[in-house]
Amino acid sequence: MAYCEFTDQLGRAVRINLPPQRIISLVPSQTELLFDLGLADKIVGITKFCIHPQEWSKTKTKIGGTKNFRLDEIKKLQPDLIIGNKEENYEDGILELEKTYPVWMSDVSSFEQALEMVKSLGEITACEKQAQEIIQSIVVSFDKLNRNPLASVLYLIWKSPWIAVGRNTFIDNMLSKIGLENSIQLNRYPELSEDQIQRLHPDIVMLSSEPYPFKDRHLVELQKLLPDSKIKLVDGEFFSWYGSRMIQAPAYFNSLQF
Repeated sequence: MAYCEFTDQLGRAVRINLPPQRIISLVPSQTELLFDLGLADKIVGITKFCIHPQEWSKTKTKIGGTKNFRLDEIKKLQPDLIIGNKEENYEDGILELEKTYPVWMSDVSSFEQALEMVKSLGEITACEKQAQEIIQSIVVSFDKLNRNPLASVLYLIWKSPWIAVGRNTFIDNMLSKIGLENSIQLNRYPELSEDQIQRLHPDIVMLSSEPYPFKDRHLVELQKLLPDSKIKLVDGEFFSWYGSRMIQAPAYFNSLQF
């Protein structure tokens, strides 16, 4: 083993003992990526939301949620690398972890940043070849992506209050990839009143399966609010999971009928 310094996507220098043997992942999409890189046996801890691959994830120690780590469980696992994300994880928890462990953080709000994250995780885990294969597969898949006739879309991720996806987010970047124009001009995840939703008058409303589990009854509720809009339930994993899940995303996007 040898120590090497890497720069994460927050621009922080992280000193890692190579190759890492005991990895904790704090982000579901990155957990799936690490598995697909061939690191299943080296991942010792994941969050309760890291559900893919399903049978494998059931065998791993859960260290809490993405925003409430169980520091006692993490200490027991003695990780030599922790992988997190700026948006998914909470700052106080990350600051506490990095006092003791190497913590590499991603920051992904675009297709290009997602590919860079895959490349970087391949380098720090000595899986460069596998990472390049995943990147190539993602690029090939997105080359087959159909673009839709330009339409406005409102992508909702929460109810009571209604919360939408705004600009400078990975989901917004995916919407633009399929030719849709985000109705929200604000950055990040603004709260909306019903009056504001009606004034937006989007051509399409997408109700994500995560983090709020929208169902058919919510579709009916929104249809009353926006009778002229097309309301669709969508699989949020394909819109928000950066990493190896992106290989499958274009086929899912192409299957959606607008």
